Amino acid sequence: FPSQEDPVLERYFKGHKAAITSVDFSPNGKQLATGSWDTFLMLWSLRPQARAFRYVGHKDVITSVQFSPLGNLLASASRDRTIRLWIPDKRGKSSEFKAHTAPVRSVDFSADGQFLASASEDKSIKVWNMYRQRFLYSLYRHTHWVRCAKFSPDGRLIVSCSEDKTIKIWDTTNKQCVNNFSDFVGFANFVAFNPNGTCIASAGSDHTVKIWDIRVNKLLQHYQVHSGGVNCVSFHPSGNYLITASSDGTLKILDLLEGRLIYTLQGHTGPVFTVSFSKGGELFTSGGADAQVLLWRTNFDELNYKDVSKRNLKRLHFDSPPHLLDIYPRTPHPHEGRIDTVEINPKLDVTDLQTSTPPVVDILSFDSTTTTETTVRTLPDKGEEICGYFLNPSLMSSECSPTILKKKTEDISDLPSESQRSIPLAVTDALEHIMEQLNVLTQTVSILEQRLTLTEDKLKDCLENQQKLFNAIQQKI
Repeated sequence: FPSQEDPVLERYFKGHKAAITSVDFSPNGKQLATGSWDTFLMLWSLRPQARAFRYVGHKDVITSVQFSPLGNLLASASRDRTIRLWIPDKRGKSSEFKAHTAPVRSVDFSADGQFLASASEDKSIKVWNMYRQRFLYSLYRHTHWVRCAKFSPDGRLIVSCSEDKTIKIWDTTNKQCVNNFSDFVGFANFVAFNPNGTCIASAGSDHTVKIWDIRVNKLLQHYQVHSGGVNCVSFHPSGNYLITASSDGTLKILDLLEGRLIYTLQGHTGPVFTVSFSKGGELFTSGGADAQVLLWRTNFDELNYKDVSKRNLKRLHFDSPPHLLDIYPRTPHPHEGRIDTVEINPKLDVTDLQTSTPPVVDILSFDSTTTTETTVRTLPDKGEEICGYFLNPSLMSSECSPTILKKKTEDISDLPSESQRSIPLAVTDALEHIMEQLNVLTQTVSILEQRLTLTEDKLKDCLENQQKLFNAIQQKI
């Protein structure tokens, strides 16, 4: 029977039409962003009976979503090869970043909100400046698809994992790869820094979870608790617990101080693709193939963490909370399921779950496009004319059409009228194709200009050298 300290499933949200790929809490803990295979980004309020917003703009699966540290921006990555920055309100304006040449797998803000890192199947990691909203630089060393890239808490490092079976650490100052962890069995689907930046956790396709110490470059802990690939991990803000999401349909909570599995959570039907703690750690959320978003209350962290703090206070310096590395070092060790772990199945234990299927407001993005190094143009205001090619009618199915959903009048005031939206698909495709061709032409002209400049410089050098030779010959004569 669940005790007072056990995690509890509080409610679940329904609104997506396909698998959930990514979840993230807003910094104030009042909202939840989710990305899905249905190509939509959704914004849920944790208040009861509040409306949910569905943002329409991406043309393929959304692979990753994340709030900026201030909560004023929401980044999303997609298989349509773009990154979008959304303003998380009912207008939902967005900017589109295009620089990757293959599907983008993850996005991550630096802790100060100044930079965004994106990982892609084009084997690169790209870093973007958020203040100017422009591309900064690429990191190339991986030899296969890059699945995930995350900033360290201080922003000094980036960790990335790839299907080339390596985990790489990058220095953002000199743009060099400074460390390399190899895993010859499988590859990591996901990596994350712990809150104090001394360790990284990897979620393995080989069903393992590994904790690496980046200061001494060694594997610190090795858990074999899942029977399927591990897709995502999330550190509790204290750094003492790690939650994992797996294709075996379960979530597992690991106590990193004691080095053991403490909870197995059964809430999803089918693979679980994503999990995330709230910024304070009192809640966590998960999503998977069943298209449901589950919201859990943590409970276990309060009592245990305080006890651990008291017990270890004497042997620690006062400016940081206790961490697994401060207690004792460990050699790699496998873990099998133990009898003393608690299994929680909300389908059996909880009968009065609060289900949230809120009214959904559809929001179309009227965006500007940023290619490799161009700055984002200003977005159209309410009174300005909105160009038709920003819309994608193919995503406007009858069942999710804004006109059919029940909304108050103020919700529709920022949406386009029926006449603006009913552009034939062929025209939209043609316009999009023209835009792509113009982008290619612009880049080609830019390259040609650079080459002409170089040629002019070389000709100038040649003429100067000839003049010098001519002068030297004249003097000899």
